[in-house]
Amino acid sequence: MGKKSYQNYGKSFRKPKRPFEKERLDSEMKIIGEYGLKNKREVWRVNFALAKIRTAARTLLTLDEKSEQRMFQGDALLRRMIRLGLLLESEKKLDYVLGLTTAKIMERRLQTKVFKLGLAKSIHHARTLIRQRHIRVGKQICDIPSFLVRLDSEKHIDFALTSPFGGGRPGRVRRKKAASGGKDGGGGGAADADED
Repeated sequence: MGKKSYQNYGKSFRKPKRPFEKERLDSEMKIIGEYGLKNKREVWRVNFALAKIRTAARTLLTLDEKSEQRMFQGDALLRRMIRLGLLLESEKKLDYVLGLTTAKIMERRLQTKVFKLGLAKSIHHARTLIRQRHIRVGKQICDIPSFLVRLDSEKHIDFALTSPFGGGRPGRVRRKKAASGGKDGGGGGAADADED
């Protein structure tokens, strides 16, 4: 038996066993670039979560099909995957859980959704908007780029009511310009909208 842990949290990611594998390093950089991530840890975190989900599915698949544990836990796992939009309604089988990929989870992130919905000019702009509290999901402002958007929340992603983009009060630069009556030349016109 290992040493007892008194921490009330677990690890959220796992470092790769081999730090300098070229193929893995290249594929991680590709994912970071495509989805506008901050660092490798964000990739490892998704891989770790995916590994846990697949392990759970694999364990359930070893059980008898009629066993109570497999029925209850299997249904719960599938329900969660469908609600998050990782599986389709037609894919209600544990075998499909094993086919999940990193890309599928990355596509469900709030950052990716904001960009794909056209609220941001680029994937990096999307991350900035979320961190600066310009984006809400439903009525709630969400400032976490890695937030996994549920299927039913997807249509409620919009600019926050307090944000200058969503009809809130104008940003600092625009207020300053309005107060000075636009005397200080037209420099930095594009910067107005991005300030809050």
